[in-house]
Amino acid sequence: MIIFGLLFVAGALLIYFYILRGVYGRIGVNEVLPDSKIIRGAFYGGNAKIGILYSQYTENMLEPGSTWLNDNITTWKNFLGNSKHNYDIIADSTIELGLHFRYDLLVMPGCRSLSDKEVVQLKKYIDQGGSVFATSGTGTYSDDGKWRGWEFFSEVYGLRFTKEVSNDDMTKIHTLRGGLPITANIPTGYPLKVATWDRPMAVEVKDPRTIQVSFWYNYKLEEGLVREGIKKSAGIVYGTYGKGRFVWMGFEINSIMGVQEDYIFFDRLFNNGVNWLTYKPVAFVKDWPAGFDAAAVIAPSIGDNAGYLNNLFSVLRSENVGATFFVSPEKAKINSALIKTAAGFGDIAALVDIGYLASINDTINTLDEYKLQFDKLSNAKKELESISNSKVIGCLPYYGLFDQNTLKALAEAGYKYVVTDSLTDRSVPRPIIRGDKRLISITKTARDDYEVIRDFGLTLPEFQLYTYQEDVDRLLFEGGLYIFKMHTEYQCKPENIGVVKELIRDMKRKKIWITTASEIEKWYARKNYVELRVERRSDRRTVVTISNPGIEIINEMIVDINLNDKATNVSLSTELIGTKAAKYEYNSETNIIYLFLDELKPGESRTYYIDYDRSNV
Repeated sequence: MIIFGLLFVAGALLIYFYILRGVYGRIGVNEVLPDSKIIRGAFYGGNAKIGILYSQYTENMLEPGSTWLNDNITTWKNFLGNSKHNYDIIADSTIELGLHFRYDLLVMPGCRSLSDKEVVQLKKYIDQGGSVFATSGTGTYSDDGKWRGWEFFSEVYGLRFTKEVSNDDMTKIHTLRGGLPITANIPTGYPLKVATWDRPMAVEVKDPRTIQVSFWYNYKLEEGLVREGIKKSAGIVYGTYGKGRFVWMGFEINSIMGVQEDYIFFDRLFNNGVNWLTYKPVAFVKDWPAGFDAAAVIAPSIGDNAGYLNNLFSVLRSENVGATFFVSPEKAKINSALIKTAAGFGDIAALVDIGYLASINDTINTLDEYKLQFDKLSNAKKELESISNSKVIGCLPYYGLFDQNTLKALAEAGYKYVVTDSLTDRSVPRPIIRGDKRLISITKTARDDYEVIRDFGLTLPEFQLYTYQEDVDRLLFEGGLYIFKMHTEYQCKPENIGVVKELIRDMKRKKIWITTASEIEKWYARKNYVELRVERRSDRRTVVTISNPGIEIINEMIVDINLNDKATNVSLSTELIGTKAAKYEYNSETNIIYLFLDELKPGESRTYYIDYDRSNV
C-alpha cells in the first residue's frame, strides 16, 4: 500500500508538472514545489509597483497658490487608475533616503527642481535597472530654485535641449512615428494636438541608446530644412541608461487637446509607455509588407500636355514600377489610346469635379448634393472602365476635398479608395465604413510639382530632387505612405522627368514599397481586419492570439511582438494540434519577434506560444 501510495503521489506530481508546463511554458522539475522563490521565478505575477513623485522642491518654484503641479499629479493618478495600476505618492525625501528602490517605475511629472541627493539617487536607481517616466526639464534646477543646467537631462536621457515651443498658437501639432513599441496600434503619423500654455520643450537626440518617437516640426507651416527640423524638434523619446529605462515627454500629459480620438490615441500612447517601462510584451501589425519600412505611390494627374505622359512610361518601364493615373472622363475621351497604354503601367482612377471648397473650414462654398455626386462618380467610373478596359476603384476629387455625401456616394458607386489633397490625421490610409461597405481615404502626405515647380519656382532638377527627397525621408522616418502627386504639364516634361527616375531609385535604396493605390487598398483591406491579443503567461512564455474576422484570406502579413525581455533559446509552438505553423525571426538586440502570417482564413484564429529562457535571470 505504501508503494502504491508513493506511486500515486509521484504520478500526481508528474501530472501537475505537465499541466504547469502546458500553461506556463518551460518549468524545470526543480521548480515544481511552490515555495516563494519558485513562485516568483515561475510565474510573472503581480503588477509593477509605481511611485509618483510629488516634488515639493518644484512646487516651491511656482507662484503662490498655483495648482499646476497638483493638477499634473491628479492627471497621472487618473491615467494610472484607469489602467488599473497601483501607485503611491512619494516625496522628495523618499528618493533622498534611497527608499525609492522598492518601486519598479518612478513617475516624475514636471520635476524641474531636484536636490543633489535626488539626482545622485535617481542616476543610481536607473543605472541599476529602475524605470522612469518623466516630463519637462528633469532636474534642471536645484532644490533651492537655482539653475543647475542640463547635466542630468543630457547624461540620463541622451538629449540636447534645442528650444521651447512657442505659445503664439493655443495648440501645436505633434507628429508620432509608427512601428515603435511606444506607438503600437496608433496610426502612423498621427498628429497629437498639444496645448502650448506650458511652453513645451523640443530636443535633439544625441545618443544612439535613445529613440525619437515624435517631432514638433510642421513642414507645411515652418521654414527651414525638413530633415533638420525633424531632428531638432523631438518631443517624446524612450531609451536606456545603464540597466534601466526611461520615457520622456516634453509636455505635460494634461496638455493634450482635441477631439475624442486624440484622447483615445494618447491613452494608448501612455499605456504603451508604461508597458514598455514595466517590461510587458507589446504586439502590433506592421504597416507594410515584409522587407519595407514605408510605401510610395506615383500618382500622375493627366491634364494639359497629356502626351508628356509617354516620358513617364519610359521611366516606369526602365525601373519596373507601377503608377496610379488620375484622369477625368473628358480628358480620357480625348486621349483614349494614351489611357489604354497607361492602364498597362498600373491602374486608372477617376478625377471628378464634385464641387468646390476652398478649405475644410469653407462656409461659403459647398460641394454638390449627394444625388449629383453619386451620378458624377458612377458615370465617371463606367466611362473610364470602358475607355481603359480596366477596373476603376479609386477617385480624386478635382479640388481635393470631399464630404460625408462623397463617402456615401463613393461606397454606393463601387469605389474602394479616395485620395484627398487635405492633410488628415495620419500618414497612412484611414479605413472608412459606410454600412456594409468599406473604403480607405489616402491623404496627400507631401508637396507635389505644383508647389515645387510652379509655386517655389524650382526649375533646376537637383533642387526639385532635394525637395522631394526631404518629404521621402520624413515619411520614411514616420513609416508612412508617400504620395508623389505630379502633373503632365510639369513633372512629366522632358526637362523634369529625370527627377522622377532618380527619386524612384532613391526610394528603392531606402526599402520603400513603390506600388499602386489599388495595391495599397488591397493591403489595407486585409491588414485592418487583423486582431491581436498578447499576454505574458509566465516569465518564460508569451502567448499571442491572431484572428481574422474579415472576408479575405490574409497573406504576407508581419506581426511585431516585442517580448520586452532579454530572451535566448526562443521557440514557437501552437496551442492546438493542426494549427498552421508560422515562420518567425527573432532579433536579440531589440527583443522583437517578427511573426510572418500566411493563409489566415476568414473567421480563423490562431494562438501561438512563444517560449524562451530569460538571459537576465
